[in-house]
Amino acid sequence: MASDDPKTLEASSSPSSSPSPSPSSSDDWKERIFIPTLLAGIVGGGVGLVSKHRKVHGLANIAASYAANFAIVTGCYCGAREFVRATRHSEPGDLINSAIGGFGSGAVLGRLQGGQMGAVRYSIIFAAVGTTVDFATVRLRPILQSYSEYVFGDKESSQKNGGWLRLPEWSPIQVLDEEALAAKQAREKQLYAQRALGNLNKEES
Repeated sequence: MASDDPKTLEASSSPSSSPSPSPSSSDDWKERIFIPTLLAGIVGGGVGLVSKHRKVHGLANIAASYAANFAIVTGCYCGAREFVRATRHSEPGDLINSAIGGFGSGAVLGRLQGGQMGAVRYSIIFAAVGTTVDFATVRLRPILQSYSEYVFGDKESSQKNGGWLRLPEWSPIQVLDEEALAAKQAREKQLYAQRALGNLNKEES
């Protein structure tokens, strides 16, 4: 009995199952840092293509410069915002993170670009623009999700329909399931048999 007590205490003290790891701020870094930075680079390249300076500096150079600047600014802002979120242990949609992250990233980039006055100016601009964009994103995300579900359908309905695109009811092109396809084939066979029988009767007469 005495030899079993330490094992019993050890078994009771050790947890039966390891607790599930809590989601950290780096779980969705691709969605909240990498993808916005990539999209900003693409937008910057597009702005460079229509810039009035493209004839002076060359189309490729100005497009690459705009793309790099947009990507650097967006990456710094998103990284600072996520750092603030991880420090404050707040939710992703908290706009205070956007304001603080925009103020900090704008101050650093503005200091490198234009000294103390640039730091003040860019910190205010980054905080205002970043908070506005994040606020609009939070407001528009449910609308975009509902629209994507309406157009493409959810996962279960797409599997039932046999594809990811759900056509409207008024569309002349419809995706048939197995039962509807079998019924259509049966009707076609019946119609073909009736036509063959009709042609045979005409030949006999």
